[in-house]
Amino acid sequence: MNEIPDSIIDNMVKKNIDVDLTQEILDNYNAGKYDHIEPVRAKRIPSIDGETVVDTRGEVGFRLHRDTAEARVGDLLGSQHPADYGVAEGDELVFEKAHLEELGKRLMPRVAYGVLNGGSATSYADYKKNEKLNSDLLDFLREPFDRLAEMSSGRAKGITPAFLQPDGSPGPSFLELKMRGLLIRALEYQLHYDKEDGELPPPLSPFFQMTSVYNTDEIAQAYEQYREKPMLAELIRETGIDITDVETREQPLLAAYTHSDEGRPKSIFARAYGAEGETLPVPGGHGQNFHVLRDIYKYLYENGKRFAYIGNVDNLGFTVEPVSVAYLALSGKQAGFDFSFRTSVDVKGGILVVDQNDHMNAADLGVAIGKDEVAEAEQAGKEVLFNCATGLFNLEYLVRCLDDIVEKLPVRFSDQDKDAGKYSQAEQVTWEVIGMLDNFVVFGVDKYDRFLAAKMLLETLMTSGVGLDDPQYPTNDDPAGDPKGMAETLHAGLERKLRTVYGMKREGDRWVPQSVAELKRELS
Repeated sequence: MNEIPDSIIDNMVKKNIDVDLTQEILDNYNAGKYDHIEPVRAKRIPSIDGETVVDTRGEVGFRLHRDTAEARVGDLLGSQHPADYGVAEGDELVFEKAHLEELGKRLMPRVAYGVLNGGSATSYADYKKNEKLNSDLLDFLREPFDRLAEMSSGRAKGITPAFLQPDGSPGPSFLELKMRGLLIRALEYQLHYDKEDGELPPPLSPFFQMTSVYNTDEIAQAYEQYREKPMLAELIRETGIDITDVETREQPLLAAYTHSDEGRPKSIFARAYGAEGETLPVPGGHGQNFHVLRDIYKYLYENGKRFAYIGNVDNLGFTVEPVSVAYLALSGKQAGFDFSFRTSVDVKGGILVVDQNDHMNAADLGVAIGKDEVAEAEQAGKEVLFNCATGLFNLEYLVRCLDDIVEKLPVRFSDQDKDAGKYSQAEQVTWEVIGMLDNFVVFGVDKYDRFLAAKMLLETLMTSGVGLDDPQYPTNDDPAGDPKGMAETLHAGLERKLRTVYGMKREGDRWVPQSVAELKRELS
């Protein structure tokens, strides 16, 4: 065991670093417990087989024996049974997409929804990082960029504006929209099924989240305000669900470790910014959610939930999808993951591959698999799927296997050379859990419906449609680099989501929430 000096421990405590977890990871590394972890290497790109990889953009269906359907979902449906939704063909039930949609809506009391909040929006709004995305577009949108950056920098990203209104004012935050979407789904359930189903858990409640030691208080204060704002207040009163009463756990911070150039054993990096004895707090990756949220997952299961969504707060396409819920329930699989079909602009990120162990996994394009190899596979007629960072877990499986996942999810060390110095950091990636599962489904989805992500502020401006009516908007003939074409597609996706899942309507130059009366008319 590499003993940490008391002075270094004191410095870590002062910086809100989890000393015990940092020590545990350090000891495990020096004991060689991570030496077996190897990078994901792709052998090939899998095909869409309709069973493990399912194209959900068009018609999708499911067929299984009536007794199997009853065993898997019969106890979850209140007064109904699977046969009430499928079409009987002998001893089997056939569920077409419309049947899955209806069944999934009926299962909403069994579903929970949570977000990984991440850190602040400072990096998101960093000028130099956004400039690398597209310098011409940033120059063109400099005024709205600066305005939105001022609203966002230093704040928890989830409570920053998710888009700019057509009149240039800030729209609702990412978290306001997500909470509103959940309440609208809950209202839909209550309108159609609540009186029939009796004592079931409240639909899509409680909302749960992983925050950090830096943003928990700021987010909690925002929720106090959201409760009384037009986006949520009327829906909270109507449904009786206070969606702002959130189950929360804080992700701990780790200390940075010494750079691999310094060899083994590793120790705590304690020369941050050249100051002797100064440690550096760093996040441990969203894969820590399985450890941090462990008791929440167990609480949800004990209180009647059987499925749990988890995804990133900054993806406006990450919403509840009834077809996916029904498919996962009927299949009995451990989890389902959204992967979007590759477009011409998708040149970075994790794609679906078969890895060196002949197991389906997510691997970085250009790192684990070459771009030429991907192009060759596409020319041969294969579809390439990009990770949307959205998971839907069977809670019975997750709760039973949490300890195993926490222990075996890869801990990867990456060397850094930044202003703070040369160091390494340990991280766990949530979606590497795919490589640990043996019975899951990949949902092939439309990127512009399920993956409206905003890693850079410039992407938020594109999705908002800012400046699209200006003939000077930067454009070119290369589909892989045409910012205007990309912005138009992203903006159309946002407008569809606002009108549907998020229950908004456009009045003049602003998107405003529909009233409960208007929502009821549309949902009836």
